[in-house]
Amino acid sequence: MTDKYIDFDEYIRQGEPAQQERAEAWRVAIGLQAVDGLNTSEYLQETARRNIEGEISIDEARERVKQYYITKTIHDKDDGDKEEADIVSSNISKMLQTDAFTYSVAGLAAIHRAIFEGVFKHAGQFREYDISKKEWVLRGDSVLYGRWQDLHMAIEYDLNQERQFDYTDLDKDRMVEHLAKFVAGLWQIHPFQEGNTRATAVFTIKYLRSQGFDVNNEMFELHSWYFRNALVRANYRNLAKGIAYEPIFLVRFFRNLLLGENNILKNRHMIINPPEEWKMPESEQTRDKYRTSIRQVQDKFSTDNSNIVEIIKIVGNKQLSVKEMMANLNLKGRDNFINLYLSPAIAEGYIRMLYPQSPRHPRQKYLLTVKGLSLYNELEKGV
Repeated sequence: MTDKYIDFDEYIRQGEPAQQERAEAWRVAIGLQAVDGLNTSEYLQETARRNIEGEISIDEARERVKQYYITKTIHDKDDGDKEEADIVSSNISKMLQTDAFTYSVAGLAAIHRAIFEGVFKHAGQFREYDISKKEWVLRGDSVLYGRWQDLHMAIEYDLNQERQFDYTDLDKDRMVEHLAKFVAGLWQIHPFQEGNTRATAVFTIKYLRSQGFDVNNEMFELHSWYFRNALVRANYRNLAKGIAYEPIFLVRFFRNLLLGENNILKNRHMIINPPEEWKMPESEQTRDKYRTSIRQVQDKFSTDNSNIVEIIKIVGNKQLSVKEMMANLNLKGRDNFINLYLSPAIAEGYIRMLYPQSPRHPRQKYLLTVKGLSLYNELEKGV
């Protein structure tokens, strides 16, 4: 692993706040090099450690890395790859140690330029030709990337769509699914000759931070190659072979990234037509299918509130008291339960009182309305 010289967790758990921030930035920067199969050098690791501990600034760290390769007299066969990994890591670390962010086409180009400064002559420049890339996960096939003539327009369109998107009242599941779709679409444009995934990852991190999300940076340290392959599967379909777009892998990554879940992330699960031993465990497939069925049912009955779905599943064909519903949902705060679960379900017409004329009836119970029963029956079919 690329972190064998630095124990990031030690700095993050026990370091001072400034050390924690610097360690998080380096953790992502170094981990992202796995996207292109690159590893950093021991020199970079030691330089990163000195920056994390505050011995040198990030600008001093970047300059030391540049000078190291300029003055290096003995060259190894993998020096070219390590030089790219080291310089790009230090550049990404600098970007992630600052809050500055411009949400625009020019801002995305500026991120690419800042990341690959000193590595690519074309850093920050849009490609002027069409591309295809053979993908291991697609068994040698390629995603259909954007036409080079349309790059600026395509990015501007995606950014404007996201800017105008209304997150109001969106539950966490739909929020994560939407963010995954936005990032997948942006990546599919592939505006640069090289380095698109790393640029997309940094843009994504900075965008999510600008919107107040708490990003689990460990995901990009440990699963950057999975992130890239998940982007590939989310943007690939082949109707002749019966292969549809498959966003669930990217959604699983984003659920871990933003919700702190521990979904299993294995690259071999994403390969087209995998051998039996490489397939996703049945339990994981069932959970993903269940989530999908919940989304479809919610779409059909026009409710974005996952709490309503949960209370409907609990009540079912029964008549339950507040105490019984709370016990089934493993909830303890009565006020929160009423405000977040029961009242919305009643307001949207899914649940009704057994004694509506006497709300404080000592034997008050709650049951599903006709609308609630319809949703319950659809949920049961999806299980």
